[in-house]
Amino acid sequence: MKYLRLPVFFLFLTLTAFCPRSALSAVDRDKEVREAVTTFVTTRTAGMGWDVHLRRISISDSLNLPDGKIDYEVVAPQKWEGWGRITITVLARQKERVLRNIPVRIDVEALVDTVVTVRQLEHGTTIEATDLALQKREITQNSHLGVRSIDEVAGKKTRTTLRANQPVRADQIERIPLIKSGQMVTIIAENSVFKISVTGKAHSSGAAGDIIRVKNMTSLKDIPAKVIDGSTVQVAF
Repeated sequence: MKYLRLPVFFLFLTLTAFCPRSALSAVDRDKEVREAVTTFVTTRTAGMGWDVHLRRISISDSLNLPDGKIDYEVVAPQKWEGWGRITITVLARQKERVLRNIPVRIDVEALVDTVVTVRQLEHGTTIEATDLALQKREITQNSHLGVRSIDEVAGKKTRTTLRANQPVRADQIERIPLIKSGQMVTIIAENSVFKISVTGKAHSSGAAGDIIRVKNMTSLKDIPAKVIDGSTVQVAF
């Protein structure tokens, strides 16, 4: 009896024909897209002083992309600040031709040094350094008002009650005024040659360095002056 011998290569081709290429490449393509997104977020937030973590990358579409080298370009909304939950687009290109626009949902956690209170501070309280601590906190909508250094807060007073263990915002504190409205002050004007001083009356309160309105009691004119200390203001000369 004669047996029919089939070429070995024919058997090989028959076997591979039943193994879908898309199934073989899906995992790798998913990894490639995730790596492109991770690199984009890392680059976008570099130099901001944040501790950034990608909490989630969600790819809802199936990545049925062809074999071969594929380049990925990540596009995010122009106003995106680099943190929070957002949907971005990954453009998959092969030989300059766009194959797919892949929507990707990401959740980015960004932590930044933040000054927080260690106890409740009532309205009008002078803040001591021991009332504060520096902690890593997640960025929020009001983080642009958050204070990053204890030195920026210590020595100032609260404009409102601050609860314990809460971030301190710049709009919740103010410098302690050295001069109060209605107070009598000494107005000085000086240069390298001589110095003049007259009596004045403050029309507004101010901390060191603030510009306030004062009345020259000699000329009876209102003039702007810079607060020097608790009893002295200076005018340009």
